[in-house]
Amino acid sequence: MNTGITVVIDGSVTSPVGFSAGTVSAGIKSLPGALDLALLVTEPPASAAGVFTRNRFRAAPVVLSEKRLKSGRSRAIVVNAGCANAGTGSLGYENAGAMTRRAADNLGIAEDEVLVASTGVIGRQLPMDRIKAGLDRIALSDDGGHDFARAIMTTDLVPKEIAVSVPEFGFTVGGCAKGSGMIHPDMATMLAFITTDAAPDPRLLRELLWQKVGRSFNLISVDGDTSTNDSVFLLANGLSGTTIEPDTNAYEAFSAALEYVCVYLAKAIARDGEGATRLVELEVRGTTSDEDARKIIRTVLSSPLVKTAVHGGDPNWGRIVAAAGRSGVDIEIERLSLTIGDIKVIHQGQPVEFDKSSAAALMSGREVSLCLDLGSGSSSLTGWGCDMSEEYIRINADYST
Repeated sequence: MNTGITVVIDGSVTSPVGFSAGTVSAGIKSLPGALDLALLVTEPPASAAGVFTRNRFRAAPVVLSEKRLKSGRSRAIVVNAGCANAGTGSLGYENAGAMTRRAADNLGIAEDEVLVASTGVIGRQLPMDRIKAGLDRIALSDDGGHDFARAIMTTDLVPKEIAVSVPEFGFTVGGCAKGSGMIHPDMATMLAFITTDAAPDPRLLRELLWQKVGRSFNLISVDGDTSTNDSVFLLANGLSGTTIEPDTNAYEAFSAALEYVCVYLAKAIARDGEGATRLVELEVRGTTSDEDARKIIRTVLSSPLVKTAVHGGDPNWGRIVAAAGRSGVDIEIERLSLTIGDIKVIHQGQPVEFDKSSAAALMSGREVSLCLDLGSGSSSLTGWGCDMSEEYIRINADYST
């Protein structure tokens, strides 16, 4: 899949031609001096697409951005961290609009060309005086992507960003994301921003983003909670001059590059899960449909018993198959096999004698690999999660206080 892709060293969401970003400390976060307000801008208007949370308790910026993306075009995205602007009623919706209006006025563009995203504590109103003053101080730069990735963080320990180029076709795809807790996407608190200077039309862009989200962000879980604010944005300004049309080599290259960026960012979120010490990669094979594989992945990776076993380096495979068994997927036990790393622990429904110390060592690594084969079909998917430690409880026990 990655043929022709070059990972851009020190790449960011502003690596594609024509994108710039700016950030400030507006005083939204409780930590003095922390970057918490950001603006991402494309010089020419861009084709735009988005995928949003299915949580019925949706934040105001989600509602507003989804409405504006019906046009398929955008010029900018304004983002704040430290306040989710969720559960804030009609005033929250007015404030989301006011953020885009102030950004649009400063940029000299139409208000409906600006999208908005927020992350942080639910149920608090935005400090609009600070936000408006902060937007007035933002200076844009074509190397501002790195600070943009930092400004959107909440409980994240590290920024998550990447860019890849495809020299054969002359385009670049860049992206960044935030997310550490409240992660169980269904389209988590998760925001992702992806940019490209390739030129797919809005309809094709929407189709590709839905497809890639389904193979990346919708296959991770940190804690089983779906956020009110989940948003994935994709902007394509076409400045590379490379047109992306179906059934062409350029399309295949763009599809591969977009998937690479989405998977990289999704894994980075799972790896940086609140209190996490291990990344878990779960491949589910042999299902009769991708949807069945997805159900199993999400159930197993969100199981507290599986996550705590991984944290303890305990090769307790019973927890894994028990979680799969309650996923709602029709499983024929006599066909099921499970491996931990390269150690098979179940073969066609029968337990296999294995060296527990070796399996424990594999479960204790920074990355834990699991493969569950149902032996009933040809579909397969891979998802990512993390362990659950005492630190997760500490972080979330006093998050709003």
